[in-house]
Amino acid sequence: MSTRLTYLLEGEEATSHLGRHIAQTLPEGRMVIHLHGRLGAGKTAFVRALLRGLGYEGPVRSPTYALVEHYVVEGRRVHHFDLYRLGDPEELEFIGGREYFYSADLVLIEWPERGAGHIPTADLEIEIEYVDVGQRWAVLRARTDMGSAALERLEASFPVA
Repeated sequence: MSTRLTYLLEGEEATSHLGRHIAQTLPEGRMVIHLHGRLGAGKTAFVRALLRGLGYEGPVRSPTYALVEHYVVEGRRVHHFDLYRLGDPEELEFIGGREYFYSADLVLIEWPERGAGHIPTADLEIEIEYVDVGQRWAVLRARTDMGSAALERLEASFPVA
């Protein structure tokens, strides 16, 4: 059972490549992914690549000010949260967070630590860490059996170098 994979991403295209591959490993139905990393680490770029990998062709906006952006990709709903500007985790109740978090959809949450106690547990956690100009580490950790199954499929199609 794969519970952790680590990739060295050299350049923006490598981040996009990983995001597109992960999209192909995700099961249908509900899944929650937490995205960790400092400002500018590439979390939103990763989400953009994941959405492209699912088949989404429209614009992908950072939800930094709106807190959430919604997408429909081939009948699948995706909710992309960015909690960086969240003043209090209880604010999530006012924007209908519970409705989105516990639906049968794909939920992507940047800065999940800012919503502690008010967001669902991750099936998969992805931490993107800046190493040097053009280089990042991506550490993927499964937190559920569903997350482990996704990592096993990813490792088979996109092996760690």
